[in-house]
Amino acid sequence: MHFLYPAFLFALLTLVIPVLVHLFNFRRYKKVLFSNVQFLKEVQEQQASRRNLKERLILAARLLALLFLVFAFARPYISKQDDANTGKQQVVSIFVDNSYSMQALNREGSLLDEAKQRAKQIASAYSINDRFQLLTQDFEGKHQRLLNRDEFNDAVDAVKISPQSKTISQITARQQSLLNMQAGAVKSSYIISDFQKNIAGKSADKVKDNIPVNLVQLKASTLPNVAVDSVGLLNATHRPGESEKLVVKLRNYADEPAEQIPLKLIINGVQKAIGSFTVNARSAQTDTLIFSGLQAGWQRGEIQLQDNPVKFDNSFYFSFNVNKQLPILLIDDGIPNKYLNAVFVADPFFAAKRVQDGNVDYAGLNTYPLIILSDIKMISAGLAQQLKSYVSKGGTLMVFPSAEADISSYRALLQPMGAAYPERIVTEVTKVSAINLQSSVFKNTFEALPQNPDLPQVKKYYSLSPAAKSSSYLMKLQTGQSVWEGYNSAKGKVYLCAVPLDETFSNLPVHALFVPVIFRVAILSGHDQPLFYTLGDNQVIETIALQSTEKQLLKLVKGSQTIIPDVQQQEGSTLLYLPDELKETGIYDLKKQDSTAAVLAFNDNRSESDLSYLNNNELGSLFAQQATLLQGNNLNTNRIKGPANSGLQLWKLCIILALLFLAAEILLIRFYKTDKSTTQPV
Repeated sequence: MHFLYPAFLFALLTLVIPVLVHLFNFRRYKKVLFSNVQFLKEVQEQQASRRNLKERLILAARLLALLFLVFAFARPYISKQDDANTGKQQVVSIFVDNSYSMQALNREGSLLDEAKQRAKQIASAYSINDRFQLLTQDFEGKHQRLLNRDEFNDAVDAVKISPQSKTISQITARQQSLLNMQAGAVKSSYIISDFQKNIAGKSADKVKDNIPVNLVQLKASTLPNVAVDSVGLLNATHRPGESEKLVVKLRNYADEPAEQIPLKLIINGVQKAIGSFTVNARSAQTDTLIFSGLQAGWQRGEIQLQDNPVKFDNSFYFSFNVNKQLPILLIDDGIPNKYLNAVFVADPFFAAKRVQDGNVDYAGLNTYPLIILSDIKMISAGLAQQLKSYVSKGGTLMVFPSAEADISSYRALLQPMGAAYPERIVTEVTKVSAINLQSSVFKNTFEALPQNPDLPQVKKYYSLSPAAKSSSYLMKLQTGQSVWEGYNSAKGKVYLCAVPLDETFSNLPVHALFVPVIFRVAILSGHDQPLFYTLGDNQVIETIALQSTEKQLLKLVKGSQTIIPDVQQQEGSTLLYLPDELKETGIYDLKKQDSTAAVLAFNDNRSESDLSYLNNNELGSLFAQQATLLQGNNLNTNRIKGPANSGLQLWKLCIILALLFLAAEILLIRFYKTDKSTTQPV
């Protein structure tokens, strides 16, 4: 026989109390004198042996009642014959899902409240000497230690909703990493969750569980839900006062259509647009909101949905910067190109800076959305390497070769980026025969294109090598070769023209199409930071170069909340690593002292918005070994495989025996007579 709570056996010392009461409870007889013998006294004659037997029986009944009462609190049980873990300490890891979906309601309140209740219920089925690990979506360091039951219950009470969303493989790996360090202990783990489908993750590999896993699934009421999936601005560069187009992607996660969902767009606290949308069941819909009237500076945007009863994803935040001017870097061989100068002088929004190819400030390249190379005979290896890095980070590079270009240096620049490069000069009088109206450069540029447009004439041009990556031509010659092409390279773009900016090659520099194409490429070249970031993705945020010192720390500020990220400097930019303390959605100012360097928007992980759940078969298929599935609404202490449910439980029998011996004591005192009545004179 074993005891679940052996510490209660110290209460057996109380058995001394009935013995002491028995030993010191001596009966004293009183002597009564009468003045007249005519009065007689009834004398109770007792037999000593009968009296002693009664007292000993009463003492035994008291001792046994107290003994079995103590045993009942110690919870005795007889273990199974094949139980090799009897008497060993148990170590139990319990995961409590505190993601956003756990705010859903059922008959017992929110799922998170029920999960806390089930976690305590599981702990109560184990011995007071066993140890517990509490794990949540946050994977906090404080949850890596083992707790006794009281500490565990206190930690469970402190669990709050989190924006994090881990997969089942991450959860089990975290649990088993701690349990595997507990040598000699009996190990088990529990996962308490609603088991949304997103918890399965994207990997097809099954979870490798070498420790028994028990799944406690909580059931929520079926709820409809619509959320903003993402947003995007059509313009890459934003000018003060210009019209902006915001593309909003709405997703309906319910099995029924969502009718007339109201939506509001708020910029800097001012409502800019409203709409009402209908989204089909289990589908997404894209709509465009148009607004204008923005001033230069950082813009703080929010989209608000009126979608009940699920409210945690009814707001979506984003931010972007409206530039006073767009900086452009012109790199040449020392002689300014008159055609490019004339283009950018015409519009004060474009702030063009010209440098010679040997005097380029490499550290400042990332501050220019567009860099234009023109008339450079030979591109140095250092400049080529820096331009490749610039394009890979999202910059836009436009190349106009020199009339006397060194082909090998252009190949060294363009070929690694997947673009074509000039091979040789072809002297042939031809003409541009087509422009690509499907290209983003020409979209919305012409109200109506005439049937016989006046297109550029070409006298000489460079033949272009085949490109490693697919290209999109802007203009094509009658010979079939592209005279101006665009390529996507990493995060950036490369535009290559087959003719130099020289009228001996073509009339392109003075043609009416030249200025609109350059302007459109410049407008599309903006490589601002993303409109928003997602909490819980552990993504690295790259901003402009910002120097940080002990006295001038970079801080994320939202209202009274201040968070200091880890900072790493790299060439031309600053990397921010966000701490786990960043858990609240909204818009944060990135500050250096009192100045605002950037504005960052953070949203919840939208995978939590899909309130569909795994069924029993889908859950079982996730595990390499058999996992035990327990339904939360049917969970009770008897179904938990703790020592409290190991073998034959005897505590109820102990209570019954304690009550029987108390009843026996009462019966002995009341009905067991030891007196013999006689009458005699004194």
